[in-house]
Amino acid sequence: MRKISFFRQLGTQILLACIGLFVILPIWATMRLAFDGSLKSRPTEFRFFPKEWSTTAFMQVLEKPYQSVDFEVLLKNSLTVSLSAAFIAIILGMSLAYAFARFRFPGRQFGLFAILLTAFLPPVAFMTPLYILLTMLKIRTTLMALVIVYAAFGMPFCIWNMRAAFQSIPKEVEEAAFLDGAGDFKTFLYITLPLAMPSIVVAGLISFLMAYSEFAIGWLFVEKADTVTLAMSIYAMVQSGNAQPWSYLGSLAIIMSIPVVILFILFQRTLLERLMFGETA
Repeated sequence: MRKISFFRQLGTQILLACIGLFVILPIWATMRLAFDGSLKSRPTEFRFFPKEWSTTAFMQVLEKPYQSVDFEVLLKNSLTVSLSAAFIAIILGMSLAYAFARFRFPGRQFGLFAILLTAFLPPVAFMTPLYILLTMLKIRTTLMALVIVYAAFGMPFCIWNMRAAFQSIPKEVEEAAFLDGAGDFKTFLYITLPLAMPSIVVAGLISFLMAYSEFAIGWLFVEKADTVTLAMSIYAMVQSGNAQPWSYLGSLAIIMSIPVVILFILFQRTLLERLMFGETA
């Protein structure tokens, strides 16, 4: 094992400590806001700990965090839109990814480049065409519009991620299934799909997080309060300025992050291995 000099190790530890503080301080500041019952509007001074410990803000946002809309409605909207968008992105992206990974056809390279280009374009570039299209379909102000929009944003990543997973599966495995009498659909369902499942799970989680946390573009497709999501309600609190105590903002942000934390705990091994190392144990 190669030895590391004392000064290099010290510098590495200091750098890691600074990165850790950079990540932890915003989280701690949000928690401090959430439990500070002395706030009447925006915080006017920096504090490490709440001036007056209170859980009133949590009780308030769990009742009606946005105008007259119940928390259950906002949570249902967020989960419905996010899960539906992730499901559509996975199902449609899976077929395209497998086609790009296994077949050779005219326009294949151009199609891959076009999908990659859409992944790098800012989402605001798609606002006008999506607005026109969904208005023509007369669903612009519904939750279905948000599902379509977020699914379109998540699909490029899903296609490229799952295409790499399908390409890593040896063709000999599928050919052996063909020799045993399995058809195309059975081979994909029982052989290819289980082997690519870790990457599919990662793609689905990323698509879910993209839809769950997006708020800026969603306002373009929302007109009624009962179609607002949790992320949009947090943005509305920020825009309201001093209308509400910022303890409400911190408490709602913490509550909103709970489903994300649970998902990360459940799939942390898959996420870390696929995103950092690109392989499974």
